[in-house]
Amino acid sequence: MQVYIISNTMKGMGIIAKGAKCNVISCDKDGIRSLTTAKVEGTGLSISGSSKKTVLCKEHYKEWKKATKEDRDVERARYDRF
Repeated sequence: MQVYIISNTMKGMGIIAKGAKCNVISCDKDGIRSLTTAKVEGTGLSISGSSKKTVLCKEHYKEWKKATKEDRDVERARYDRF
């Protein structure tokens, strides 16, 4: 009989779990959310690098949410059922 033990370090293998830092210029805080760069580019945040994913810290994620609130509401309304 074989028994496999999965440690807590193997639990989250995403970019955030690996300790990625915020990609906003002059910010070195730990990231809490990872978004596609295309979603973040039009919000006024200065992103360093040009990868597919952008990592945001808590403060910058809050700024992104405020900047895109109206767009997200419109997008969500498209999928609401009556």
